[in-house]
Amino acid sequence: MSLQETLEYRRSVRYFDEAKELDTEKVKRCIELATLAPNSSNMQLWEFYHITDPEMLKKISHACLDQKATETAKQIVVFVTRRDLHRKRSKAILDFEKENIARYSPPERQEKRWEDRLMYYNRVMPFLYSRFFMILGFFRKILATSISLFRPMVTTVSESDVRVVVHKTCGLAAQTFMIAMAEIGYDTCPLEGFDSRRVKRLLKLPRGAEINMVIPCGIRKGTLGIWGERFRVPFEEVYKKI
Repeated sequence: MSLQETLEYRRSVRYFDEAKELDTEKVKRCIELATLAPNSSNMQLWEFYHITDPEMLKKISHACLDQKATETAKQIVVFVTRRDLHRKRSKAILDFEKENIARYSPPERQEKRWEDRLMYYNRVMPFLYSRFFMILGFFRKILATSISLFRPMVTTVSESDVRVVVHKTCGLAAQTFMIAMAEIGYDTCPLEGFDSRRVKRLLKLPRGAEINMVIPCGIRKGTLGIWGERFRVPFEEVYKKI
């Protein structure tokens, strides 16, 4: 399918054909494609839990309020944010960038670019993502707001602001996954109605992890599970040309 056809085909399917199975490797490949999604500072503070075990599917479905989408799903993918992994991700990026710069940057610019990467991922990222009972976020907010009085400055730096950024990033990955699934004729339904504490407990997630989205997967059965025509607010109402 073309991109337009894929986007038009994708719907939130709330009831899947229980007679049709999914190819686990194809779903895994779609999850892999989700990692190509754009994300803030390339920190990739996400994890993807691919649920295929029948017993775990039942448990996850119960934690998702026993919705039909999860009850009839053949597989479920849980998108998880991992703010707590920021130091590990920063180190991985620096390890990659050292060789990347040496291979692709002009010799006269390599030292400066490496210094920039070190500053950003060894200092700026730890400062932005570190947490301490909201105190560090409050300090960052005051500092950024003060600087913004004299020049443009990002001021969405509190701990709650950073949490939003991480969830937006993970949401981009989830959308990429759903588009990839639609392209091969597989269906999905992004859910935000679930008991996050129970899902975390089932997946044995650490305290710093959060559930971004639960996405049941399957194959639609005709129009069953699709609520008629797709409603969208008129484009002229949301499009603003300046």
